[in-house]
Amino acid sequence: MSSSLPLSPEQTARFRSDGFLALEAIAPAEEVEQLRRIFDRLFEKGAGWKKGAQFDLAGTDDGKGPARLPQILNPVEFAPELRETQFRANALAIARQLLGPETEPWFEHAILKPPHFGAATPWHQDEAHRDDPGTDYEQISIWMPLQEATEVNGCMRYIAGSHLGPVLEHHSPNNDPRVTALECIGPFQPEHATHCPLPPGGAAIHHCRTLHGAGPNQSDQPRRAYILAFRGPTRPNPEFRGYPWNTEKRTAANERRVSWKNRGGAIGRAARSAGEVVRRTLRRVGGRVGRWLR
Repeated sequence: MSSSLPLSPEQTARFRSDGFLALEAIAPAEEVEQLRRIFDRLFEKGAGWKKGAQFDLAGTDDGKGPARLPQILNPVEFAPELRETQFRANALAIARQLLGPETEPWFEHAILKPPHFGAATPWHQDEAHRDDPGTDYEQISIWMPLQEATEVNGCMRYIAGSHLGPVLEHHSPNNDPRVTALECIGPFQPEHATHCPLPPGGAAIHHCRTLHGAGPNQSDQPRRAYILAFRGPTRPNPEFRGYPWNTEKRTAANERRVSWKNRGGAIGRAARSAGEVVRRTLRRVGGRVGRWLR
């Protein structure tokens, strides 16, 4: 699809000064409704859990209780129809306006905050999650709610201008390396945050160094969000060696991810399935041969 949603010069200037920008609409209402149904289906059936793509961002992800902040990395792998949306086309066009024409999709994720007990998203900078030493690039995320996002159900909140500074120190919440989330513990003033309530299909765009978080879901309904991340041109940076708080992580999702890869991932699963079909066929044929010989 082609985009029909360019940013104005005033919007671009606001993004560059504040590090974030709110839009009232980035996708049509009927598409948002469709995405809501897709997300509910993916979370309900546990899409991506075995390969470590679905996990509880705010907990130890041990499967012993309901997830407080479930996420799915790259949900398009489990719902290919997500590739053909106006949201994706508009988001890419906006990303290229902000980061340049060579900007490409980087990754995406689906977020679900369950009603009443959906956890807060800790204050953090997206760049703090980077674990690709030797490179440098800019990244932006475009966050779209699939229902109204309010202060009650956990709308986005930002520290204006924080993208102009460095990546601050982070750690695992409660210093527990089993938790996937990161929490900023560097100096900043959360009381100066700007809240960004949005209608369904609106968007909050932020730079990878912009400090942001979201409150818990205290409403009676799930709060769903679809995030597309984009990366500008990469360049070598031998001085960047990664962040120490990422090397300390020991998450259950990563263990599942490693186990999935060691078993051959999707190819291995297909091969095992095909092998089982062959074995069942041979057993049936063998049974018939045995009956004929008798």
